[in-house]
Amino acid sequence: MEEERIGNFTNETSRIKGFSDGIFGFAITLLVVELIGILHPESENGLIKSLLHHWQSFFAFIIGFITILVCWVNHHVALEYIRKIDTKFMWINGSLLFLVTLTPFPTAILASYLQSEREIAIAIFGFNYVLISIAADRICAYAYNKHLIEEDKREFYYSYKLIYRYGIFYCLIAFCFCFVSIVVSLILYVILFGASAVPKELASIIYKFTMARKK
Repeated sequence: MEEERIGNFTNETSRIKGFSDGIFGFAITLLVVELIGILHPESENGLIKSLLHHWQSFFAFIIGFITILVCWVNHHVALEYIRKIDTKFMWINGSLLFLVTLTPFPTAILASYLQSEREIAIAIFGFNYVLISIAADRICAYAYNKHLIEEDKREFYYSYKLIYRYGIFYCLIAFCFCFVSIVVSLILYVILFGASAVPKELASIIYKFTMARKK
């Protein structure tokens, strides 16, 4: 009976992971559409000049790709310890996937208005980070509060919960700096990329620090 129950949990989580991975892959594919659009010749300029003229499209593509990749890494880690799901969790996970598929849109805005209206373009892109951080927090908080994860991993999983909870405030600060200093906001986003790229290592540091304080 226990083997059957574990098998059902594995099947549930594997299906939602597989579906989510497909959405992440689709979102990354959408980013390429913006690059393909610049290949349509608008003048008699050569290929190299045309590509250099649209450098902001390549810049936005790289930023958008890193964003979705980082989201995928964190989503994978967040679901790693989850052994069962319910309908509400599916909807919460779906809200994150919605924002991921929406990412190519602020990326396209960033590519088109990076030079003319950079503050607003970066702010729109940054606001998408705020929404994603809220969705990521809801996934971890719900899984933790509803005991959807392994009981012996709850204490460590709490570190993930803290990361995404504080991540909301960090993204809000970075978003506000878009209207004050573009340089500062970009630095904050680079730090965010670096920290978010290794969520398990960051959670381990927080976990060890928490355990040390309890001793």
